[in-house]
Amino acid sequence: MKLFVRPLDLTSVNKIVYHLPDGPSLSLNIDGIEEFIDLELEVGHYCDTSDIDGTLHFFPKGNA
Repeated sequence: MKLFVRPLDLTSVNKIVYHLPDGPSLSLNIDGIEEFIDLELEVGHYCDTSDIDGTLHFFPKGNA
């Protein structure tokens, strides 16, 4: 269990790519729905490339 979790800043994120187990991925444009997304409750890892291309990649536990 992680004691200190770095909060996600979604201000520069335009798209979340949710990498599903076994290879497929789901792309979600978050323009206008940022306040409804809470990845802090999800179990897994993320790769924030939003400063480069506006994308946040999320890998759920078991696929990270």
